Amino acid sequence: MLVRMPDHSEQVPGYRQIRMSPPTAPVAALADEDAWRARDAYPDLMGVGGAVFGPAREREEGGWEILSYLSGQTPQDARDSLASHFRRLAREAEEAGDGAARAECATAYELLDWEPVDELTVLGTRYRVVRGERFVRSGPAGPEPPRLSDPDPAAPGRGHRADDPVLGFVLDTAAATGLSEGILKTELLSLVRAPGSVPDDMRDDSVRAALSHPGGVLLPAEFMVAERVDGCWAPLTNGCATPQSARDALTTHLRVMAPVMRGLDAREREEYARAADRFDEERGAALRVADRLFRVVRVERLVRIGPDGPEGPRPSDPDPQPPVMVHDRQLREQGLITDEEEDAEEDGALPEPLQEVRELLELAELERERRRRDGASGSS
Repeated sequence: MLVRMPDHSEQVPGYRQIRMSPPTAPVAALADEDAWRARDAYPDLMGVGGAVFGPAREREEGGWEILSYLSGQTPQDARDSLASHFRRLAREAEEAGDGAARAECATAYELLDWEPVDELTVLGTRYRVVRGERFVRSGPAGPEPPRLSDPDPAAPGRGHRADDPVLGFVLDTAAATGLSEGILKTELLSLVRAPGSVPDDMRDDSVRAALSHPGGVLLPAEFMVAERVDGCWAPLTNGCATPQSARDALTTHLRVMAPVMRGLDAREREEYARAADRFDEERGAALRVADRLFRVVRVERLVRIGPDGPEGPRPSDPDPQPPVMVHDRQLREQGLITDEEEDAEEDGALPEPLQEVRELLELAELERERRRRDGASGSS
């Protein structure tokens, strides 16, 4: 549950300003009109799931550029992505014969392998783990589905090939937005967790963030699949870049995950497969199969901005996984990883998987083959 924070400020610094301008391009005008209609049909704004995290770098020309998908479920996910970024930069520097740059990048990723660092400067550029919050609009009919103006270019089974608009997105409060987006941003920035809805430390962090990072930038929408369970809508999948990638996640669940995890018999598996085929054909937003109801849900994402840039992880954000080398050391100390097991993995002598895992792998391979066939027939 969310409540609104009052705003008694008289002077608004640049990072708190919200610039709005009427859209000129037809596509932008349609999107703004869709957003305005959504306010009536889905008037309630609700937080969904936990925060998401990703790495970003500060730009000389202003703003912060997101370096990979802002989809990490924990801050450590984003730190691992940042370490991968520095490994790539180190390889490029080595190929260019720049030993000093290679060494500085290597120092950065080695630090991230061992310590939970959320900000560092490498080669004169600041990098930071950025935190985003997710919200959905909801109304009497439930959560908001994708809008007609939401880009959805991929064919069924090809959702993963669509570009994620967040990759390379620039967090810049000086950029102008449409009227509807500007109003939405204003609404979201005023929301904090209601007393009693979350643990006290999360509530306190929410209030502090509204004061320390009162500005914000809206990211392009993402999409997830939710299931109606006991009168409420519960997330079934993580966020996806397009409506079709969310549909593909649902059909994969119906064809691969559900048969094994729910122990479906042959008749039930056939029913689930038919439902997945129907969803591929219709490309809708809702699907009912057996006694289950699913919906593709549109998710808004907001990154809070303060005087020093985008908000990083909060102390109350769950962060259970240690850095990769620390985790490796812990597993070795517990006897869960040995040098002999690593040698066996390198030789290909892996342990026999459990029956459920084996069946999941078989169904996943069948799904990949089915999508390959559909893709080949669609391109001929």
